[in-house]
Amino acid sequence: MSESSRLLDIQTGNGLTQEFLMSPTMLDAVSPTGDRGGMMLGSTMQGEPMTISALRPAPTRLVLVGGLYLARQVALRAMAVGAWVVVATGRPASWQVLQKAAGAGPDGRPAPLVQIRRLSPVELPRPSEDGPLLVVHDGGPTPQELFPPRSPWQTTVYVLPYMHPQAGATANAADLVLLQRLPVGQAQLAARVWRLPPPMVHELTTLADDEVVALGHMLWKRMKLITNTKEQQILGPVRRGD
Repeated sequence: MSESSRLLDIQTGNGLTQEFLMSPTMLDAVSPTGDRGGMMLGSTMQGEPMTISALRPAPTRLVLVGGLYLARQVALRAMAVGAWVVVATGRPASWQVLQKAAGAGPDGRPAPLVQIRRLSPVELPRPSEDGPLLVVHDGGPTPQELFPPRSPWQTTVYVLPYMHPQAGATANAADLVLLQRLPVGQAQLAARVWRLPPPMVHELTTLADDEVVALGHMLWKRMKLITNTKEQQILGPVRRGD
């Protein structure tokens, strides 16, 4: 796993990513207060804000193990800082909330900021510093590399509904992994994939619905998700499942 500690920061006022522009309406809808350029993810158990620098001048991989709530929240916050979002999924209805949040374009159709695609290779928007790209791969517990991040300012998020023995390669290639609560058997599988000691395995089984563990190179951080009022209107209450 690469140096994920650079992706996660306890907020101290030092921006870790570029600042992007977004319409005031969209910012009001989904953007929480956070570090300049960083995406607010949650807070430490002591209440300190934590940001994630998921959009950066390097190809980036994130793995989310858990329910759709967390994945959709990450996508919304990427939109709020001006990213294009492409979702490849076998359950498109579950992602329509992103298009509703983005609003409609001048022709009345969904805004091009969000594209919902089938699980097949397609041509992606060209990412840039002014228009970073977040590609969400919602293809089950053993995703194929349909959209590997090959260029700067492109981030690929793999949404794993649960741990699977064949997902080890995807998990170990990630720059950052976000884990929600796991049953005992899946937590033990996670222990084999990442060589976790028993106390960490136990911690994975005891997370609350609004808690996540951020895992990376020399990184193990338990945090609480933060959801503002506008996000609750879009996504509903914080939850572990879909």
